[in-house]
Amino acid sequence: MSADLLLRAVRVAGAGRELLPDTEPVDILIRGGVIADVAPTGNLRAAVDVLDGGGSWVIPGLWDHHVHTVQWALTAQREPLHDAVSAADAAARMSVVAPLGDGRRIGTGFRDALWPDIPSRELLDRSTGDVPTYLLNADVHSVWLNSAALRREGFEGRDDDGMLREEPAFEISRRLNDVDDALADAAVAEAARRAAARGVVGLVDFDMGWNAGAWTRRLKAGFDLHRVEFAVYPHHLDRAIAEGLRTGDPFGDGDLVRMGPLKVIADGSLGTRTAACSHGYDDLPANHGALTVPPGQLHELLGRAAGAGIEAAVHAIGDVTVTAALDAFTDTGQTGTIEHAQLVRHADLARFARLGIAASTQPRHALDDRALIDLLWSSQTSIAYPIASLHAAGAGIRFGSDAPVSPLDPWIAISAAVTRKGEDGERWHPEERVDIDTALRASAHHGTDGTSAVTPGAVADLALCGVDPRAADAAALRTMPVLATLVAGRRTH
Repeated sequence: MSADLLLRAVRVAGAGRELLPDTEPVDILIRGGVIADVAPTGNLRAAVDVLDGGGSWVIPGLWDHHVHTVQWALTAQREPLHDAVSAADAAARMSVVAPLGDGRRIGTGFRDALWPDIPSRELLDRSTGDVPTYLLNADVHSVWLNSAALRREGFEGRDDDGMLREEPAFEISRRLNDVDDALADAAVAEAARRAAARGVVGLVDFDMGWNAGAWTRRLKAGFDLHRVEFAVYPHHLDRAIAEGLRTGDPFGDGDLVRMGPLKVIADGSLGTRTAACSHGYDDLPANHGALTVPPGQLHELLGRAAGAGIEAAVHAIGDVTVTAALDAFTDTGQTGTIEHAQLVRHADLARFARLGIAASTQPRHALDDRALIDLLWSSQTSIAYPIASLHAAGAGIRFGSDAPVSPLDPWIAISAAVTRKGEDGERWHPEERVDIDTALRASAHHGTDGTSAVTPGAVADLALCGVDPRAADAAALRTMPVLATLVAGRRTH
């Protein structure tokens, strides 16, 4: 799974740059998948393949620290609804979508909190008739179904708006993602090729299925496009412990796939108005969201996982949940990450660093959610999407996409983090920007706590950029040309 290679005439733009005397091109010798030497161009000789970088810029390969792999891969087969302007618009668009092979129509990416009308089962039935139709919210915490879909899934007794939220919505997602293995694996491979073309060398897989089995199957079929650390959920924790799975252990032959953390979803989301917050939501002040895992249960889960050598990744969006998660980490001695951390109390910022808990954030969400934040969270006193504040407090930062919630493209996340500027050119809370060096480190393995660097002794997971990322503006970062991607010195793109 590794290769010998001489990477010729490249400029180091990421971690490792600080060790070089100037910005002139260098040659990088890779042996056995590890960087063996770095020297001024023309000074290294070796009987290995040569890849001429032509003066391009090399950085440590990029990771997406939060991906729902199968759901992300299957998104290409689903109707995009991110630009639907109303419930009526979304329903009308689904009426002309061709059903998939299993007879279902599936749309994805809507944001009903921004719609002027209210989704209802009656409205969706009028447009979609007897064809089972499913619309997945952009945040994946709610699903809008017509009557045919509710009957098919065994929820026909509900006399409501057709909207399932939180665990029932997750159950629907699990069912929609439970497609034929060959279909799922082909979609994952195609999506992985697209990711490699954006410089991705690894991801953390948060699919809700038994990922150990899925990745065993894919490795046997020859999957080799990127590294994977896969999570387990509470309903599979006993099985993972019984099978001796420990965070960081290689899985299968080689070290391409490793066991990751226990994933616990401790609250809801902003868009579904279920994230647990200190203050109520602006459109319904009595609604503060809710913890979906009570503190006692969260402590028990984290403690049991820690005792088995499994780290934890706790989904916590609201500030109440972030506090509860930090309390659970404190009391159990568990290590790992808080996923999302979209609303954080000022007093909790420094606790991340004291506990050694990394904030696994999705910078693009700050831009995608601007309208929702202004609409629903304007009365909150905690800090929304506090990447710079967390970093300044000493917290480890890891970047990801939460794909399919936002695109699996680290350059979109990097651009958002460095500029806080969307395609419309407007900045949102620029005080939470981070510099490009921090963003590149946060986008490499284990983020700012990791050791990825272009330096002798480091694993040769690298990306070759056609533009200097340290001199690029928001648009240039989003559209960064990636000339080559290497995993252990082996070209995946």
